[in-house]
Amino acid sequence: MVQHRVFIDGDAGTTGLLIRDRLAERPDIALVGIAADRRKDPRARAEALAACDLAVLCLPDEAAREAVAMAGSLPDGGPRLLDASTAHRLAPGWVYGFPELSAEQERAVRGARRVANPGCYPTGVVALLRPLVDAGIIPADFPVTINAVSGYSGGGKGMIAAYEGGTAPAFELYALGLEHKHLPEIVAYSGLTRAPIFVPSVGNFRQGMLVSIPLHLDLLPCRPAPADLEAALAARYAASQWVRVVPAAGETRLEPEALNGSNTLELRVFGNAARRQAVLVARLDNLGKGASGAAVQNLALMLGLEASPAALAA
Repeated sequence: MVQHRVFIDGDAGTTGLLIRDRLAERPDIALVGIAADRRKDPRARAEALAACDLAVLCLPDEAAREAVAMAGSLPDGGPRLLDASTAHRLAPGWVYGFPELSAEQERAVRGARRVANPGCYPTGVVALLRPLVDAGIIPADFPVTINAVSGYSGGGKGMIAAYEGGTAPAFELYALGLEHKHLPEIVAYSGLTRAPIFVPSVGNFRQGMLVSIPLHLDLLPCRPAPADLEAALAARYAASQWVRVVPAAGETRLEPEALNGSNTLELRVFGNAARRQAVLVARLDNLGKGASGAAVQNLALMLGLEASPAALAA
């Protein structure tokens, strides 16, 4: 069996640790490491980049840009790169790592030398909106509102410490300046031309995520029924291994933690035909399909490997 050498640059953080856990038992992957006391040594990082077939960057944005420059200075442009930061999601020459985006996107990820892993919130938003925009059900300039709640693990070490230390609130809205860093990514890949109102929040649970988008159906040009929205989503993801369209089937409550530890993304359409209203909902693990699970899925595509459910479980 051919072993592919993978270097996780930044494997001490939450996403890096989970990627390492997902890859550690794979016989087709050999992890390239750096001693703990040399993690910030540029020479050690350059040696690791030179020794691997693919590097996963789990770094702050500026450090990720530096790693890309370092890799680019190596012979033949260095290893293939998968960036889990926000630094390259809109950068020229980088492929967006949401293989379910369109029929061509998985092929693009397979052939790419540079792939940018999506953000957790955009994963849910884009999965819900892009098929409906492509189908002409939601106009590209439609005024969209997005509400979302994530577990506190998405906020980094400081937020994790505050919640686990008991000093954080039970729930809070944030980014109320309406300039969240994921907005450009959401606009670029959802197909929207008008920036949506995006209201993220964080709750007192470690991981899990719900993204919801309310719609007044009579304001949409084709005046769809809730079933039309569900049918358009189901058609887009009919062949997907990881994205499932789940009939609401009378559900009136939905909790965010049911998919924790998986790479699954669930989409639902909740509708009230009499009121002509609907709510689109995506549920995912912000550390799974929203981060490390998606990274391993993309890594497997880039290296031509199998990405089975067991390989993507935390």
